[in-house]
Amino acid sequence: MAKVSTNINLDPELKKAAQELFSDFGLDLTTAVTLFLKQSVREQAIPFAIKRNVPNMETIAAMDEFYEIKEHPEKYKRYSSFKEAMDEVLANA
Repeated sequence: MAKVSTNINLDPELKKAAQELFSDFGLDLTTAVTLFLKQSVREQAIPFAIKRNVPNMETIAAMDEFYEIKEHPEKYKRYSSFKEAMDEVLANA
């Protein structure tokens, strides 16, 4: 089968990291890209899920707490130093 040359622009660090990864699998970059393209054509889709990085529930709760404190600082005790806050935490432990 005839081959065609295709140029793609990549971040040099991404290219190096990808080459190292694929080398561990016994692949070169051309073969890895070819695998991706063949699988995309076969599935008629990107062959993996593309999604946003969604924070877990603990992170969401911490963000909600941050926004609550920011919106209503008068409801929350303030400390003049980290040491002062830690002293209170340790005293109540």
